[in-house]
Amino acid sequence: MYPFIETIRIEQGKACNLSYHNERLNNTLHHFWPDCAGIELGEYLKLTPEMSGMKCRVIYDGGGIKEISYEAYQMRPVHSLQLVYSDDIDYTYKSTDREALNRLFACRGERDDILIVRRGLLTDTSIANIALFDGKDWFTPKLPLLRGTCRTALIDSGVIKEKNIRPEELSSYSFVRLFNAMIKWGALELSTGTIYE
Repeated sequence: MYPFIETIRIEQGKACNLSYHNERLNNTLHHFWPDCAGIELGEYLKLTPEMSGMKCRVIYDGGGIKEISYEAYQMRPVHSLQLVYSDDIDYTYKSTDREALNRLFACRGERDDILIVRRGLLTDTSIANIALFDGKDWFTPKLPLLRGTCRTALIDSGVIKEKNIRPEELSSYSFVRLFNAMIKWGALELSTGTIYE
């Protein structure tokens, strides 16, 4: 089994959404290793006040934390998305094994990233959750590949709502936002016209 991973944004010496990362890490541990002790991520992070715009990568398995690294984060520009289809892809748990995602990403053609359709429903891009704007509200797919920590926080705060969304319904929405632990809400927004069949 491949190890698992948490990617945490560090701003002004603080770990963003740490409680959500902690919860997901421990849920993953208890799913695969029911008897293992829980982990308090905050006890392992070595943060200083000048750390900002940093990406913290935590690799772990049933034996505990294996590696923690820090690096400056640079958002990859995304201007277009290619719809790709895979009914059997599973990325429920955030693993270091991205082989299936990488295979789909290779099908993007001239586009910058992919938008994965599983069993007739929109899910995620290769690196981010999505939300679509219908002119009034932002909706995120109810069955994403990965329940991201930022996604969970946005749902809990009422910023986005869950909904099953089919590719043929894309014309009902004007904008799509990509977001994850590193890409802040609102930092990456595209017209739905840049999503290609």
